[in-house]
Amino acid sequence: MRTTEGTGARQSTLRSSNLALVLRTVCAAAQPLSRADVAGRTGSTRATAARLVDELVAGGLLDEGERVAPPRRGRPATPLLPGGRIGALGLQVDAGLLAARVLDLRGRVVAESVEDGDFVGSDPAATLRRLGALATELLAGVPGQLRLVGAGLALPGIVSVADGVLLRAPNLGWSDVRPADLLAPHLPGGLHPTPGNEADLAARTVAEIAPGRPGERRDFLYLSGQIGIGGAAVLAGQVMTGSAGWAGELGHVCVDPGGPPCRCGSTGCLEQYAGRHALLTAAGLPLDTPSAELAARAAAGEPGAGRALETAAGALGVGLAGVVNVLDIPTVVLGGYLGALADLLRPEVEALLARRVLSARWRRPTIEAATAAPAAGATGAALRALADVLADPVRWLH
Repeated sequence: MRTTEGTGARQSTLRSSNLALVLRTVCAAAQPLSRADVAGRTGSTRATAARLVDELVAGGLLDEGERVAPPRRGRPATPLLPGGRIGALGLQVDAGLLAARVLDLRGRVVAESVEDGDFVGSDPAATLRRLGALATELLAGVPGQLRLVGAGLALPGIVSVADGVLLRAPNLGWSDVRPADLLAPHLPGGLHPTPGNEADLAARTVAEIAPGRPGERRDFLYLSGQIGIGGAAVLAGQVMTGSAGWAGELGHVCVDPGGPPCRCGSTGCLEQYAGRHALLTAAGLPLDTPSAELAARAAAGEPGAGRALETAAGALGVGLAGVVNVLDIPTVVLGGYLGALADLLRPEVEALLARRVLSARWRRPTIEAATAAPAAGATGAALRALADVLADPVRWLH
């Protein structure tokens, strides 16, 4: 049959779309699917589904599990799993830590390393060189059969993702930095990580529990509690980035115009009351005090710890009420340092939201703790890199 150039292009596009659909279908499933299941869920014939699955298996994007005998007579079905030999590197720089984490296409942590430190006012080149060394050491221990398909970098500030520029990170003291350019020379294999906002990427770990598999929560506000506070608003499982990609800076919502100065240049920002350093300073504790110790002191009735948490809860209630009234997203997920203190903060914050949110009479806002591992931004950065595989699997089949 004679095929014109236009027909060939359309067939190539159709093949790419169908492969992506099959891969996303398998990745989204809570339980492994068979080829017949894939056909049913994608609306394709069994022959077409089998052909597409075979191509993805041959390329390592899908794996075949052990066959399970059916409840009735018949040939055992072969369960399909996301490819365990495909992975991505997620990196994170925060004011108090560096992190590197490798995830595979099933969402499993293959390797990770988190290093505490003080990076407030640090030199970008030196800090990123240190992160590169951490990542290089980590990758040296990753199984050789794992194929890295990309890397991402989570940063606590305003990031122009399209340009690869960190415009400003107040707690790091960095401005107008191209972090990937500084980091890439210190990474193996020509990896060039794509930067992104730490809170946006951390929120992804709640919306997406594994590559392409949605989490239980689809609409929520996410607060990332570190030395400062990052934030993200998530609707229908997607981070609301805003017109320039800079939305979600909840830590710099003003809760008291006459409050203390913030590194961002404003005054009375939420993170000046509920950020890690603010909490510990108010409690009269060293800045490296673990959250568990602060919680224990408050539970034991120590006045300083109790007052610090009460002040933080009050600021969170005021700041979050304004955001909930504007966005109509009533679930708030606390991550990082705040997540560890959620049980102590929840009663007061929820009580304030019930009074200050206009719609609370009909749908009362709730506070939850994130369950992700420390440095969730690194996990989110790896998830974002793996999302590129799900969107265009043909690119990775050769």
